[in-house]
Amino acid sequence: MRYSPISRFRGTLLGAFLGESLGTGNIKSQSYLDLGRMTVLGTESLIVFGRLDLDDWIARQQQESLHLAATDNISIKIILATLPVALFFHENPIKLRENLLHVLKIWEDDPIIRDGTLAVGYAIALALTEKLNPRTLIPQTISFLGQTPTSIPKKLLIVQDLLEQGAGLSRVQAEFAKEEQLSSTIAMAFYCFLSTLEDFRLAVLQATHNGNFMEHATPLNLQATGAITGALSGAYNGIGGIPINWQVLLLQRNSPRWGLTSFSQMLKLADAFVAVWSGVYDLTLNPRELTEEECEVDLLSVYAAPRVIRSR
Repeated sequence: MRYSPISRFRGTLLGAFLGESLGTGNIKSQSYLDLGRMTVLGTESLIVFGRLDLDDWIARQQQESLHLAATDNISIKIILATLPVALFFHENPIKLRENLLHVLKIWEDDPIIRDGTLAVGYAIALALTEKLNPRTLIPQTISFLGQTPTSIPKKLLIVQDLLEQGAGLSRVQAEFAKEEQLSSTIAMAFYCFLSTLEDFRLAVLQATHNGNFMEHATPLNLQATGAITGALSGAYNGIGGIPINWQVLLLQRNSPRWGLTSFSQMLKLADAFVAVWSGVYDLTLNPRELTEEECEVDLLSVYAAPRVIRSR
């Protein structure tokens, strides 16, 4: 395996975090709209239950006034909110699709959001299982979407053609300048990721580049493109592909973001998430199940091979 699961999980979440940050124009600046809070809430729910529990997701959102309708302004928030589901069920395409569609029931049914969620989730799943081939990713993704009335497959095919032609960023930006915003955001994110596959830094900087074509775009659009590109590139390159100086800047900055108090708290959240996904049993989370003699044992965790003993 090229990168460990924990590196890829961390890379996905941190990549989305950094992509959103750079979309504001400054890695140290506060988010224009806190895109990732629902991502954190969903991750926490999966950690607690070890499975997808819609009632708990809804309760957590309502508790923090994040129960939103699927409008253009928050459509990207919904896609980011489903990242934990894509990570948690990435090994099985059938379960991946079922659970992504299931979690979308929390919000209004919108075909564009559905296809965007499936496209991003599937690409992340291929990256985590090390089955992502840049030449076949887009055709595979379109096949995963199935029959759909949305423009996302068409725009992804345009991206495929532009990549084969070696088109530069300016040309791609011009191609999607006046198109419907969400599907264009998805297309731009796939281009920025695939055109700089091994370079997380360049991928995210391309995604957040404020070129002339962005004159009609909002800060949310830049953040959204950066967040999705960051998640895709982070899943593919792992946390080791994220520049150390960017990570250091976040470690030095402890102001709240995504509802977390620090960057180190995000890493701990990602580690706990991987532990639940992998089948690690943390005895400290279930002390009532242990006898007094067992509590004296120094072993903190019991490990199980994937698909042998799993929490879900």
